[in-house]
Amino acid sequence: MKEILIHNFTVKRGSFTLNPLSLTIEKGEIFAILGRTGSGKTVLLEAIGGMFPGNGGSVLYDGVDVMDIPPFNRRLGFVYQDHGLFPHMKVYDNIVYGLKMHGFSKDEQGRRAGALMEMLSITHIRNQYPGTLSGGESQRTALARALALKPEILLLDEPFSALDPATRQQLYLELKKIHEHFQCTIIFVTHDFTEARMLAHRVGILLDGQLKAVVLADRLMDGHYSDEVEQFLGRNQRI
Repeated sequence: MKEILIHNFTVKRGSFTLNPLSLTIEKGEIFAILGRTGSGKTVLLEAIGGMFPGNGGSVLYDGVDVMDIPPFNRRLGFVYQDHGLFPHMKVYDNIVYGLKMHGFSKDEQGRRAGALMEMLSITHIRNQYPGTLSGGESQRTALARALALKPEILLLDEPFSALDPATRQQLYLELKKIHEHFQCTIIFVTHDFTEARMLAHRVGILLDGQLKAVVLADRLMDGHYSDEVEQFLGRNQRI
């Protein structure tokens, strides 16, 4: 697990600007980035993971500036909203892909993949292709692939948004189990208030490219915010 320190960091992508922000995410924390569609949540997540260079400021893992370190050398796992599985590879091959690229032996690939498939209850689909999987099976496969390299940071882009309510609840439990087992720092993007409150330790509210507030998850609906945040939370409509 790692502490993540973001200092005066900004990103410009086309017409969108992620305004300079500073944020510390504690070692081993589950942190939610909450906001509307188009607010910059995924841009911030990708910036933390080093998917593209920033336009100012710094990102540090445990005090080490990682701005010049490529994502595959940062000990992190990333799961996108669409899961990003390779359609031509079976579940097992998707899971061990990163291990192969890093030169792990076939025995070690099998050991890690087997343990993850058992943990996530997907052993029975190891020989299936992504196109045959349910949403929950696809998500579990993507999580297994991201965890195969034992990341110290796990980044999740709206991981549960496309799932039915029952599967979503099951995966909430899976995520807590993953956090406990791997002891990694987890950052996830969501637009769901309930999800943020259930899973995170703290929540950062991001609106129009600006970090408006950071609050304890269980106090999300009790804090005192600007009018813009109050409107986003729907509290100005309460009677």
